[in-house]
Amino acid sequence: MLLIKKSRERFFRLLSLFIAILLPWVLGILYLSKDKISEGDVLTEVNFKYDTMPRVDHSKFGILNRDFKSPQELTQACLACHNMTAHDVMQTSHWKWTRDYVTDEGDTMQLGKKNIINNFCIGIGSNEARCTSCHIGYGWKDDNFDFDDPLNIDCIVCHDRSGSYKKFPTMAGYPADTEMVFGGVKYSPPDYQNIVKNIGSPTNQNCGSCHFVGGGGNNVKHGDIANELKDISREVDVHMARDGGNMSCVDCHKTDRHQISGKLYSIASTDTNRVSCAQCHSGSPHKDKILNQHTAKIACQTCHIPTFAKVSATKTHWDWSTAGQFNDDGSLKIEKDSMGNLSYHSMKGSFVWEKNVIPEYQWFNGKARHYVLGQKIDTSAVVRLNELEGGYEDPNSKIIPMKVHRAKQIYDNVNNTMILPHLFGKDTSSYWKNFDWQKAATAGMEAAGLEYSGSYGFVETVMYWPINHMVAPKEESLQCADCHSENSRLAGLDGFYLSRRDRNSTLDLMGFIMIVLAGLGVAIHGFLRISGKK
Repeated sequence: MLLIKKSRERFFRLLSLFIAILLPWVLGILYLSKDKISEGDVLTEVNFKYDTMPRVDHSKFGILNRDFKSPQELTQACLACHNMTAHDVMQTSHWKWTRDYVTDEGDTMQLGKKNIINNFCIGIGSNEARCTSCHIGYGWKDDNFDFDDPLNIDCIVCHDRSGSYKKFPTMAGYPADTEMVFGGVKYSPPDYQNIVKNIGSPTNQNCGSCHFVGGGGNNVKHGDIANELKDISREVDVHMARDGGNMSCVDCHKTDRHQISGKLYSIASTDTNRVSCAQCHSGSPHKDKILNQHTAKIACQTCHIPTFAKVSATKTHWDWSTAGQFNDDGSLKIEKDSMGNLSYHSMKGSFVWEKNVIPEYQWFNGKARHYVLGQKIDTSAVVRLNELEGGYEDPNSKIIPMKVHRAKQIYDNVNNTMILPHLFGKDTSSYWKNFDWQKAATAGMEAAGLEYSGSYGFVETVMYWPINHMVAPKEESLQCADCHSENSRLAGLDGFYLSRRDRNSTLDLMGFIMIVLAGLGVAIHGFLRISGKK
């Protein structure tokens, strides 16, 4: 019995020694080498329940079964039944092109496309007839547009499911009234009888007719919102793919009295009216507890959108300062890159395009700041036209992926303010007509009601656009080593410690020696205990 008891004690001492010395090392090695997340660690995609299918056959209504001479006549017929809809539409940012914005001083103002600039096509002031081809109205060609007239609402730009309705690019939101051509594309007058037979909830094509081509062309602005989303495979976007979720824009961007959820980040002074992954997938979507812990500081998109602009390239740099160059015969100079995208155009300058872009990353708490026309700028640094707020210490912040668009654009080099130039038009001050920046700057700033010194230059600017679409299949999501490594995707984020990204060779050596000494100490102590017992 005594021999058995001593053997048992020796066994448990050896087991304790193994656990104390080797097991932590083994577990540590296994954890650090866990660079690949198995497919079983991520829950399958949610089976989305559709509730946005058309429920009314509009072709059965007699008021719609007649010839319409103008788009306003069709709007009037729509409002005869939807008699409160005009009021609702007129409260939306899609109509006003502004929304409430709280300034640093705590004042609330209306801010939006009407009165800000970007570093793509710059701004709409004095350029309305061109820019408002993406407005949900008819006739906004100057400051005299009547925002209170319900007949100016374009109902069918969002609700035509025939796919045939198009606004003409330079007619202030109107469709073509005769057979017309612009940019090599043919535009025909709307077939209203066909359209009224196909009225319903907005399709991806309806939303995409503006949002896919923001900034002047397909996928120019956002990088993750492009024409290909109308018909794609699962590898491009698991939600909208025909062989994936087969979802449409309105499945996520729900509406309440025409107020659409999901808000443009560049003018978000409050973190409200968002669309989040957790609305469908919950805040703990993984089977792996450690992965779920990551969601406290990392947005879902950060891991699940490893690249964007997967099919068509997106514009990443725009240099307006090079505009105005011509061929020897005086014709417009137009050049394309190896992908077939415009790399230079006399009217707009030089461009850089990229495809399969790796996002840049930043902390974001849902709030953003925006440059307001008339504000002073610091020309010794790159001018930030919008700025996403947040940081590691902010409990509401998460790391998000972004497209960063950089540009060089016109500014007042005496007053140190950004200039809103007059680009579009047939008048003598339009830049696209006469290629005179001085005249374009004078006319544009006058239209905006802002002071212009008469002297201009060009300054580097930057804008940030969070990436939310083109979600990859789960097996293509980022792995541990993409961030936890010396070549971390998060190399640009500081203020916090990230294992395997942040290291000091001296401290690493000291730590390793301490671990070895601790292990030897435990081993020697265990050996002495066992031998001493003998």
